[in-house]
Amino acid sequence: MGSLTSSWVMDLCGRRICSNQDVASCALKEIFDSSTCINQLVATGVVALLVSVLMLQLLVKIPNSRVSARQLVSLSSLLYFSAVVFNGCLGLVYLGLGLWMLGTGFNQDASVVYLPHWWLVTLSQGLNLVLASFAFSTRPLFLGAAFVRFWPVLLTICAAFICCSSVVNIVAEKTITIKACSDVLSLPGAVLLLYGIRHSHDEEGYGGGGNGLYKPLHTETDSEVADSESQVTPFAKAAFFSKITFSWLNPLMKMGYEKPLEDKDMPPLGATDRARNLYVMFMEKLNDKKQSPSHPTPSFFWTIVSCHKRAILVSGFFALLKVLSLSTGPILLKEFINVSLGKGAFKYEGYVLAVVIFVCKCCESFSQRQWYFRTRRLGLQVRSLLSAAIYKKQQRLSNAAKMKHSTGEIMNYVTVDAYRIGEFPYWFHQTWTTIVQLCIALAILYNAVGAAMFSSLVVIIITVLCNAPLAKLQHRFQSKLMEAQDERLKTMSESLVHMKVLKLYAWEAHFKKVIEGLREVEYKWLSAFQLSRAYNSFLFWASPILVSAVTFLTCYVLKIPLDASNVFTFMATLRLVQDPVRSIPDVIAVVIQAKVTFTWISKFLDAPELNRQVRKKYYVGIEYPLAMNSCSFSWDESTSKPNLKNINLLVKAGEKVAICGEVGSGKSTLLAAVLGEVPKTGGTIEVCGKIAYISQNA
Repeated sequence: MGSLTSSWVMDLCGRRICSNQDVASCALKEIFDSSTCINQLVATGVVALLVSVLMLQLLVKIPNSRVSARQLVSLSSLLYFSAVVFNGCLGLVYLGLGLWMLGTGFNQDASVVYLPHWWLVTLSQGLNLVLASFAFSTRPLFLGAAFVRFWPVLLTICAAFICCSSVVNIVAEKTITIKACSDVLSLPGAVLLLYGIRHSHDEEGYGGGGNGLYKPLHTETDSEVADSESQVTPFAKAAFFSKITFSWLNPLMKMGYEKPLEDKDMPPLGATDRARNLYVMFMEKLNDKKQSPSHPTPSFFWTIVSCHKRAILVSGFFALLKVLSLSTGPILLKEFINVSLGKGAFKYEGYVLAVVIFVCKCCESFSQRQWYFRTRRLGLQVRSLLSAAIYKKQQRLSNAAKMKHSTGEIMNYVTVDAYRIGEFPYWFHQTWTTIVQLCIALAILYNAVGAAMFSSLVVIIITVLCNAPLAKLQHRFQSKLMEAQDERLKTMSESLVHMKVLKLYAWEAHFKKVIEGLREVEYKWLSAFQLSRAYNSFLFWASPILVSAVTFLTCYVLKIPLDASNVFTFMATLRLVQDPVRSIPDVIAVVIQAKVTFTWISKFLDAPELNRQVRKKYYVGIEYPLAMNSCSFSWDESTSKPNLKNINLLVKAGEKVAICGEVGSGKSTLLAAVLGEVPKTGGTIEVCGKIAYISQNA
């Protein structure tokens, strides 16, 4: 067994591999290094298999379709067209390179002779991409459902293997060739083709039911479906590439350039963004948790998190990607300086660094835009959800709860508090990305200036500790400010609602003094909060200057050598420290506001509700749609003296009934009892059918 292991296998290229070596590590190197013969033979075999299957599919399906070239070809979207053209051009590059390698093999005067497995793998890859571009420029009708679904996935896996092998070879040999660049580009080309196929073919009706393959090319239902889909915002049906580049906004921006936009130009929201659907999803999650024995009183906050956990995780991923791509700047700057000083690791390191910087900056911009957009969208969803929940809760409030939560307060919950919570998702990721960015910046500083980094850490810790008691004061001032603001808004809302009464009794001056007094109280807490925030902002804006001064002083004391490499790296890293440190006061203020606001809304949503009577379904022919038998009603459920006692009432279908009595005799209470707004303390009541209520106020 040892002799068999020592001489593992005879290479097909005419030499033994993995002799007297670790078989596992050697085999991995031979397979995943694009310069080895084993890797090229494996790639050739896999690509040849894909080419054979693709050619067989084309030879069988297309002749049987018996259609014209115009009906055969379909490039419905810009993404799909770009994917086909990119892969076709890349395939032509492979074919040209393979033919050139083959020509040098027959030229005896050539300095470099390429072995057969070198040009064979290049030609097979080129033929594969050219055939794939031609095949997927046709309609999905002619290729088959299973083939269109799974073949692009296999192509992407094959491209990923070839790309990784070329990257391993580039790192090992420290050289870049045309073949290696083409291999690296084959992976994004395959991914682009995969997304283009999925979204473009789904729009043609292919991705849905099983009968999509048999749908005629031109039918009336196509236009009807297109018209119905055009009624919602383009974002609801935008493809992956469109969402990344925000190109779904182009039609609306073009329309706005041509003429002023009106309400009718704004398309309705998609199903996932509508308040009704969000509210239904929220209530389903909440009811499921209430039925669970482990959560008898579920938290509204964690219920909202569970409803939108996917959106939170995706936006968090983009936030992390933004921080990581931003943090590569000082590292790449240091490598650039080393290359300029003649300390490069390989010949073309400067070009590679330039490409990497371009990619990192594009990635930073892309991730930041996606982070901001997705968190703002999530905030609007949460705001719509809470607004709907508050309105629904207001209709079910008991009389005791209405005494605690006035109409003005409920309006504040919708207009002010729900807005503040809607802003919180944007700032939520700032809380942990600030810590991650600080840790990365300190690690880069340690790499640049060594032990002097600890002086920077001490300055940052002292800044945060000095801010700790101030944060408690801010929380107190913010709570008092929000209470004073809610009291003023409640008073103003109630005075505006009852303005007719104020004018009738000439109480304008009195209520003006009341509102001005409430405004003075609010101004007092607002001044205290803003002064503390100004001190907080000054402290954090001055901290980067203190960090740089203390760090350079430490380098001078410890005699740490400063050259262009570490000095420029340190100055570039200060930006990583400045942004999170300066945003700490804003993050603290938003978290405090969200905490206080969510506490108030949670108390309102937990308020007691009316014990509504179950209304039976109306049946044709029933004699008494409204029947009360010895009913007693009381606005206060705990009282022993009901407002109405021993009420017996029968109302026939189609009968008109007038309730007459003195002022305060209980006429309105009786009508409210029929509506289910007054708690029933005794008797039985049956209300069948539907009820319409018209207020007695003009």
